[in-house]
Amino acid sequence: MRWLLFLSRLAFICGLCFLVSLALAMMNRENQELFSSTIIIIGYAMGMIVVPLTALCYLFVFFSKRKLREIVPVWLIIANLFFLLILLYYIFYLNDPYYHQA
Repeated sequence: MRWLLFLSRLAFICGLCFLVSLALAMMNRENQELFSSTIIIIGYAMGMIVVPLTALCYLFVFFSKRKLREIVPVWLIIANLFFLLILLYYIFYLNDPYYHQA
């Protein structure tokens, strides 16, 4: 089950990059395009795949009657679920039909 610990760490890094990319979207990022584009790709592209996949793996381990806390630290589980909630809120907020009205 070391793969789940690795996936959790990867999801944590992608979640952090997602938060940084949201902050970069609100600021002027013209001076460091290489850095900001790397963070945005990791945050948006990988974050949209890795964070929900990690949550599904958590559910699978939970329903298979194994102790998830023995495999992954509790703070990492909570952080990844927090990033999942932020990601879902962001997706549903952008797809809101009233968001694009003037």
